[in-house]
Amino acid sequence: MTAKEVLTLDVNGARREIEVACGEILLTVLRDELRITSPKRGCNQGVCGACTILINGVPQRSCLSLAANCQSKEIRTLDALLDDGRMRKLQDSFQGNGAVQCGFCTSGMMITAWHFLETSDQPTATDIRSALSGNLCRCTGYQKIIDSVAEAAQETSQ
Repeated sequence: MTAKEVLTLDVNGARREIEVACGEILLTVLRDELRITSPKRGCNQGVCGACTILINGVPQRSCLSLAANCQSKEIRTLDALLDDGRMRKLQDSFQGNGAVQCGFCTSGMMITAWHFLETSDQPTATDIRSALSGNLCRCTGYQKIIDSVAEAAQETSQ
């Protein structure tokens, strides 16, 4: 029998009390318990970036984060950023440049790009590549993604 504990999590601005198994990862809680499906279950090893979310404003892999360690921390998924102006510019840019193919990596890629643009002024292509290096994409070849982030950065700085 697996021991369980009740956690209070701040997810996308809402306090949620949830019973979780000891040692359960945040990705499982978000997807299977809270039905938030924007973080994707990819490698489950923290390598692909598909499960990237913000914990206290910093991109983190939810497949490597224990749910119990996230109590009293602000957890934000892509869903929480959809009304943000910078995210809207990223979405429009990704769409306009054809940077979304299968869409599996998109949520983690956009969370990472959004955070990068929050903390970077006038980034170069090299800066963008470095910032997104922990997010893997099988479909686009990355150039469309780099172009999209650069375009969104330009629009944001105007």
